Amino acid sequence: MTTPPVIDIQPLDLDAIAGFEGRIAVFVPADGKLDQGARRVNRLSKGALERFAASDAFERLKPGEAVDLAWPAGMAASAVQVIRLEPKSTPIERRKAGAAIGAARRDEDVLVLGGARKRLAEMILGCYLRAYAFKECRSGEAAVQAKGNLSVMVTDPNALRAEMAAAEAVAEGVYFTRDLVNLPANTLTTESFAEKLVALGDLGLEVEVLDEAAMAELGMGMLLGVGQGSESPSKIVVMRWNGGGEEAPLALIGKGVVFDTGGISLKPGAGMEDMTMDMGGAGVVSGVMKTLALRKAPANVVGLVGLVENMPDGRAQRPGDIVTSMKGDTVEVINTDAEGRLVLGDVMWYAQERFKPSGMIDLATLTGAIIVALGHDNAGVFSNDDGFAEGFLAAAKAEGEGAWRMPIGPNYAELIKSTKADIKNVGSGRWGGSITAAEFLHRFVKEDTPWIHLDIAGVAQPAKPPAWAPKGASGWGVMALDRMIRDRYEG
Repeated sequence: MTTPPVIDIQPLDLDAIAGFEGRIAVFVPADGKLDQGARRVNRLSKGALERFAASDAFERLKPGEAVDLAWPAGMAASAVQVIRLEPKSTPIERRKAGAAIGAARRDEDVLVLGGARKRLAEMILGCYLRAYAFKECRSGEAAVQAKGNLSVMVTDPNALRAEMAAAEAVAEGVYFTRDLVNLPANTLTTESFAEKLVALGDLGLEVEVLDEAAMAELGMGMLLGVGQGSESPSKIVVMRWNGGGEEAPLALIGKGVVFDTGGISLKPGAGMEDMTMDMGGAGVVSGVMKTLALRKAPANVVGLVGLVENMPDGRAQRPGDIVTSMKGDTVEVINTDAEGRLVLGDVMWYAQERFKPSGMIDLATLTGAIIVALGHDNAGVFSNDDGFAEGFLAAAKAEGEGAWRMPIGPNYAELIKSTKADIKNVGSGRWGGSITAAEFLHRFVKEDTPWIHLDIAGVAQPAKPPAWAPKGASGWGVMALDRMIRDRYEG
């Protein structure tokens, strides 16, 4: 699995700048005032940095954006990367600045002149996030991660090292999520996925795996119906982090459909290869749990992922089948391609029955309808509790991860009533598809459980990658959920 680059924190050494062979990154505010490191770069380059800071090209840069000054005279460096950033910048601007450094990093060594700037851990996190490169399925030289060393020179190295611990843990969680989502379905099967999560026990998580026999005994007819056409056995993996006191845990639930053909309601062939990412919700839950364990979070959180594969075999579930959930509700399966809600409903009910959580958040690449509504910039947020939803939205905003509140209500719930069973797995008509899916899940939420449903179909692997991620899996949600847990559960 991919790991973040090692970053060496060093005391500021102005005399080392002239002979550094590689890329040097400097931060310059809008007024062009240079700090110690930038002044030394300016002197060595015979005023080139100062002239650029006075130019229209610099004026056009937005906070966090960068331009290279290639092969500066008087220096051994191949380039000076000039990043526009105020001393009192926002966390998102600092992260964007770090992403600019990470994006430009190749096999060259990189030296970042941080000087006396505060809160540089956010910049380093941005660098970590953008430096990610998925190489696991390549061969030869293309499989090798970037070789260049990353160094940051600051006036107080010990303070920055202390700040970095949380950033490193978050980066590890995001990398883990991205790797899981990027892996192809012939590599990330339900069994290999479960094995990767069991290995997280080495970090202090308590991990257990429920097999099909255990799920059948629990009455999970919805989940088992989805996977019955696959050679890969369905599983539920439970990950517990007990870092708090005696309080009830927060429950995170992830949809883990490792590949979704649509089943008998077969998807069109064009674009079906993207359905390797239909386990994105489970990927995010896994990344959050890894982050919590790495930073030894003082909170109680349980993560549960339902791992299945939806295939059109002779044993596969048919449109028109009626299955019984663990809750006891009967469900008419109208469309076998609306399978994620069937998986989540049983896992959500199990989580509430067993762990009595203080709150529950499910994540799923659930509907194309949410992409029609919100595009690739925001996840859909559905909730039965305004305070709980507002807490997540605030965390998502603070972390720069787009999220938008969507409605639920009894009129939408009417659309999933069935004439043959208690409910059906899709709504009547084409309209409000992401909302009727949320209402299906709402039926498996106990009355006293605060709940959020996150439809991440548009953000898990966006068409246009955000500034802090390369093309492919984004890892959306790890940072927002970790922030929410820090803000609300680590009192």
